[in-house]
Amino acid sequence: PALWEADTEEEFNIEKGRLVQTQRLKIMEYYEKKEKQIEQQKKIQMSNLMNQARLKVLRARDDLITDLLNEAKQRLSKVVKDTTRYQVLLDGLVLQGLYQLLEPRMIVRCRKQDFPLVKAAVQKAIPMYKIATKNDVDVQIDQESYLPEDIAGGVEIYNGDRKIKVSNTLESRLDLIAQQMMPEVRGALFGANANRKFLD
Repeated sequence: PALWEADTEEEFNIEKGRLVQTQRLKIMEYYEKKEKQIEQQKKIQMSNLMNQARLKVLRARDDLITDLLNEAKQRLSKVVKDTTRYQVLLDGLVLQGLYQLLEPRMIVRCRKQDFPLVKAAVQKAIPMYKIATKNDVDVQIDQESYLPEDIAGGVEIYNGDRKIKVSNTLESRLDLIAQQMMPEVRGALFGANANRKFLD
């Protein structure tokens, strides 16, 4: 009986040891899984924070560029107030619009308050256009449908049936320049973007 007891005790101890080892492995596995989950959550949180920070930087950049454009628009109103400078600007915008359309009949739209200046610009542009293109042209200023008074200035030029338009308002010119110069503006303000393969 003593031998049987010893065998039984030994079996019990072996079984107990096996159970303890199994439980220990299970506990270790559980904590390893938990550690991995926590690590994963940390990575996700860090990634989210980085993305949020990146978005904040991009928003701040966009806001700064928008502020620059708004400041440029405010400066345009100063140019418009200087009649001599504005007349030179309108002369160029009208002539350029005529060259872009190259139509036998064209209609110019402007703000009501700009009518005398635009009329002078059209009168200057017609002979220059005729010499350059060797074509006759009929240019009318639309006195029934003026451009809104709250725009900075400039003109819109249409072909005879108004199906084609050249927008040479000061806002549209500024927007065009802004698009063309945006990569340079970004580069000057924030440095070159290492991830950018093409300049837009």
